[in-house]
Amino acid sequence: MARERILVVDDEKDILDLVGYNLAREGYEVVTALTGEQALQSARLKGPDLIILDLLLPGIGGLEVARKLKGSEATAKIPLIILTAKGEEADIVTGLELGADDYVTKPFSPRVLVARVRAVIRHHAQASEPDGSPLKIEDMVIHPGHHEVTITGRRIHLTPTEFRMLHLLVRRPGWVLTRTQIVDGIHGKDYAVTERSVDVQMTGLRRKLGAWGARIETVRGVGYRFMETR
Repeated sequence: MARERILVVDDEKDILDLVGYNLAREGYEVVTALTGEQALQSARLKGPDLIILDLLLPGIGGLEVARKLKGSEATAKIPLIILTAKGEEADIVTGLELGADDYVTKPFSPRVLVARVRAVIRHHAQASEPDGSPLKIEDMVIHPGHHEVTITGRRIHLTPTEFRMLHLLVRRPGWVLTRTQIVDGIHGKDYAVTERSVDVQMTGLRRKLGAWGARIETVRGVGYRFMETR
């Protein structure tokens, strides 16, 4: 049985009870918060293994909570799933850009939510395990075990999704990967995300990589590839 601690943030007690019940039944330890302020405090004090965050919260909104979580060294690496009734693409993309690992829109299936929780925790556990020597291409070094990228010795701060996206492409230099293959490679199959979301995250990755971002080429109508030389 799972023993990870999950922080669930929602201003609707019925939702907290529903999500909490289904997670507890799977063996997870559940901590809840009704406001953004409570969420930030619990994240710091309780040290959850994953956070499920609603966007529509009183006081500090969910997106601002996500921004503060990912901007703090103490909480930046905690996996984050957005749970919200706001299913518009813009909200989903913003959440993913801030570093969220997944999203589930209301109304939702508790079984699907639990499956997403398992998948995100599994991906983070795999990412934290050493899986070979660092990949070095000229002055860029990708450390799979440390989940870290450096360029000329300077650390590049990437979200977990951006790191996995870069690692996936660099391991297959010259190969063209479709957006579907990229999503499957970093999140697993049947992950519900739009092509627009992939493009937005790729834009953010390129921007953070600076001149190295030009090595990630767009293959029109297909997807992306990483070129070792230009």
